[in-house]
Amino acid sequence: MNKNVQITNWLFFTAFMVLAMAVIGAITRLTESGLSMVEWRPLIGSLPPLNEIEWQRVFDLYRETPEYQKKNAGMELAEFKNIFFWEWFHRLWGRTIGLVYTLPFIYFWVRKKIPDGYKLKLFIGLMLGGMQGVMGWYMVQSGLVDRPSVSHFRLAAHLILAFAIFCYVLWQAFELRGHKAGSTSFCLRRHGWISFAFVTLTIIWGAYVAGLDAGLVYNTWPMMGPHWIPPEIQSFFSLFTDPVSVQFTHRWIAMITACMVLSFAYRIKSFALAGMVILQVGLGIATLLSMAAIALAALHQAGAFILGGIMIYHLHGVRKP
Repeated sequence: MNKNVQITNWLFFTAFMVLAMAVIGAITRLTESGLSMVEWRPLIGSLPPLNEIEWQRVFDLYRETPEYQKKNAGMELAEFKNIFFWEWFHRLWGRTIGLVYTLPFIYFWVRKKIPDGYKLKLFIGLMLGGMQGVMGWYMVQSGLVDRPSVSHFRLAAHLILAFAIFCYVLWQAFELRGHKAGSTSFCLRRHGWISFAFVTLTIIWGAYVAGLDAGLVYNTWPMMGPHWIPPEIQSFFSLFTDPVSVQFTHRWIAMITACMVLSFAYRIKSFALAGMVILQVGLGIATLLSMAAIALAALHQAGAFILGGIMIYHLHGVRKP
């Protein structure tokens, strides 16, 4: 029996919580709830308002924000409570992940159960979690000054850091579980890591799509309206900033990624990886055609993390012994 089973189970559970956090974050974004909590109180902000006076206070703070003044003017307190819930739950889940990771980490350290060479690696996971909390608030701040939405660049940074934490924790779990490396070639390992890089790039542009509401334009497939290349693409920089151009880029990076991952799956004979990438492409198309229906869009984001997790499993398996 693996002597590190307690630690690996803890890491797998933490990775699952990060995956759930990504889904909750997607719902928070899709319901336009992310700017409802104006204050950042890391220690005492876990409780929601407990009386009408406190509800009115936080609502008054929200009414001073650009989002309320430019998009939600006239919103009633009852409507505000609905959007407040998702942002509060999103932050509460993040705090819970912090506790789920930190307390067992301290326990394993004190009881000297962490194997040699892994104290620093697991401590890095803790630091990444702290960075994610700061990044989340940095993202929210961009929507509290003069614009009614967060910066899509900061949104992408927040999402990709969550993805990095998810993959990092999984990798350490596979290491501690004793997942053996196979006899593989450099060419195969390079193929796998390039495929993973494309998965990551697709997720980044997916965050751009979410941040710019680019999923609400050209809801047709495979063409964008009557065009293969929409006329809105005016320059290279528009691929980062214009909603239509960003959606176009996300579509075709995703297609390249699917081909890369499918060919890698064929080489390593992984039906799970091949099936997941096909499912993820299908979810992406369905999300587009539905004009970003909340359930489909949340599943699409979950699918991206699951695909990344399967990739990490196989990359760990084909690593150099």
